[in-house]
Amino acid sequence: MAAVSLLSTVQLSKHYAGLQAVSGVDFDLSAGQVRALIGPNGAGKTTFVGMLCGRIPATTGTVWFNGQNITRLPAHKRMALGMAYTFQITSIFARLSVHENVALAARRLHTGDKHRVEALVQQALQRVNLQDYQQQIAGVMSYGHQRLLEIAMGLAQSPRLFILDEPTQGLTESEVASFIELIRSLAGETTILLIEHNMDVVMKTADAITVLNFGEKLAEGTPDEIRANDAVQAAYLGKS
Repeated sequence: MAAVSLLSTVQLSKHYAGLQAVSGVDFDLSAGQVRALIGPNGAGKTTFVGMLCGRIPATTGTVWFNGQNITRLPAHKRMALGMAYTFQITSIFARLSVHENVALAARRLHTGDKHRVEALVQQALQRVNLQDYQQQIAGVMSYGHQRLLEIAMGLAQSPRLFILDEPTQGLTESEVASFIELIRSLAGETTILLIEHNMDVVMKTADAITVLNFGEKLAEGTPDEIRANDAVQAAYLGKS
């Protein structure tokens, strides 16, 4: 049976006053898959993900989610369809507690259902091992814990697609190991798009990898295929 596509793009491009940040990218992400998006700095990854999320308007091309053309939908409507994402820079409510941050995220889809919200909060905090920090004010936590809190906020929305932008940035070695286990535990439960520079994390978690370079898709394949790809080695993995 063919894999069911959850997210896809057709010839997706973004131009800025003559600068071509992303050029004609065709992309297809199957439901339940963990996909890594990698590439050198300036490859267009952030712009591409911004167009997926609705934070950056596409110049040309289309974005499809669960069979629906969402190219012109704003970010909040894409979230309502089942997208959640974390940013490279943490986006938390610094003055609120850990519990309140996650509860706010859960209420986006379950307004008025207090029991459901609380269940989602507790489940999300346990997934990222922050259950003992519930009353901690988010802004005084370590950067690594803030990153984990943001992941918990995404999980509390029960996303169909969870986009994680540099999630291990600032994490300790033990936190990175826990993150790898978290992604493995989520595999098949939700669809994950992982934008990550830590190649150890990528190789240990991704079912497939897409490589961008100079705004174009350079290669796509399994971790083993990407590791053996000469063009990827030359452009990104440090070998020529």
